[in-house]
Amino acid sequence: MEPVVAVSGGKISGRTVNGISAFLGVPYAAAPVGAAMFQAPRPAAPWDGVREAVELGGSCPQSPYPPPLAAIFGEQTVPGAEFLNVNVWTPDPGGSGLPVMVWIHGGAFTRGSNALPAYNGAAFARDGVVLVSINYRLGAAGFAVLDGAPSNRGLLDQQFALAWVQENIRGFGGDPNNVTVFGESAGAMSIAALLASPGSAGLFAKAVMQSGNGEVAATEVDARMVSVEIGKTLGIGPTAAEFAQVDSDALLAAQEKAIGDFLVHTDPARWGASVVTGGLSSMLMFPVIDDIVLHERPIDAVTAGAARGISLLIGNTSEEFRLFIVPTGIAAALTTHALPYVLGRYGLDATAIEPYAAARPQDSAGDLFAAILTDKAFRTPARQLAQAQAATGTPAFAYEFAWRRVDQDLGAFHALELPFVFDTLAAAPDLVGPNPAQSVADEMHAAWVAFSKTGDPGWPAVTAADLSVRVFDA
Repeated sequence: MEPVVAVSGGKISGRTVNGISAFLGVPYAAAPVGAAMFQAPRPAAPWDGVREAVELGGSCPQSPYPPPLAAIFGEQTVPGAEFLNVNVWTPDPGGSGLPVMVWIHGGAFTRGSNALPAYNGAAFARDGVVLVSINYRLGAAGFAVLDGAPSNRGLLDQQFALAWVQENIRGFGGDPNNVTVFGESAGAMSIAALLASPGSAGLFAKAVMQSGNGEVAATEVDARMVSVEIGKTLGIGPTAAEFAQVDSDALLAAQEKAIGDFLVHTDPARWGASVVTGGLSSMLMFPVIDDIVLHERPIDAVTAGAARGISLLIGNTSEEFRLFIVPTGIAAALTTHALPYVLGRYGLDATAIEPYAAARPQDSAGDLFAAILTDKAFRTPARQLAQAQAATGTPAFAYEFAWRRVDQDLGAFHALELPFVFDTLAAAPDLVGPNPAQSVADEMHAAWVAFSKTGDPGWPAVTAADLSVRVFDA
């Protein structure tokens, strides 16, 4: 007999395999179609009878990854209008008091979904955790600043999903008072914003940020300039009413054109200075300071105590930026002469090169560029956020993922740790390569489970005097 759980919209039936019950594609909010695409999330329409929840739900409309990244990440979307959905894995839907982890996927705020095989939550459930993975609105749908629409719709979706968890997770055996939110890349940056947002109060007790920082935020005025640029391509103004009339494919095409133009020339006068700096000149749409969801940059809010009491686990991969420049050929083409000019795009000057060149005399210009940007975008701000949280008297823990693929030149690159955290190495062969270290997955997954259960991943917390960093490597 398949398990049945009552949630806020009605009853759902899941499927149990090897003692793990999975409920997939469960709507936590109404389908954001038509004008609703650019409005705040609303409760899902209730249904009669028992709704089957055994297939993955829809994903937010998005453009596929371009080559060569498409070969690494693969297809990760499912068509369907009801894409504001959650997947839930539980070891005991009839139990109680189990720790809960809620996963927020990455993808530069424009791509990704909870349907990726690497995000299967069965291993967490196997180890006594109720695992929830969520979808949220991406790109213009989630983050374009438009007249007649609330800003930060993607963040509002995340908070709405977390509120759904608070209301419903007991039915899956979970403890709403022991919820850990965790995410990677844009998911981790989202969590930084959630830590800073007054609207997150009471929604989670602990947080894990993988490869994110607390510096991603733009002003509404600057972000609206991006909407103007997208609108120009479509021949419309930056209003919710006009954007809602546009076909999804046309909107995605205009969005991708804007991103392409931005990556070629990050002119602050065209895109907005805080968009250029807040997204590190590589992302065009992301959270904004709207004085409702977000009042200031997350790092500033956390430093001021906005997340006091929420234990934090935060870290990065040791060679994050190689993903963005090695497969594309940028690393190989970059010369020593051009390096200072390329760094200028990221707000750095030639003096940034000197300590790296001295420490890495055999490195190419591309290698140095990757090391510098890994520190600037990931390692340094992660450490700063950990220390800021620790300074409020809240436990904070730092980690680094250093296991490297040896069959290619990407090293310990951005997103490589994902199947290790989920203990799903077999589900992501294109990401982890032919010989991933199961021992590293065992250790990393166990640390995340321990943190969700007790708030202690198993190594010393960060203090003002001691920045202990747990390194995961074979």
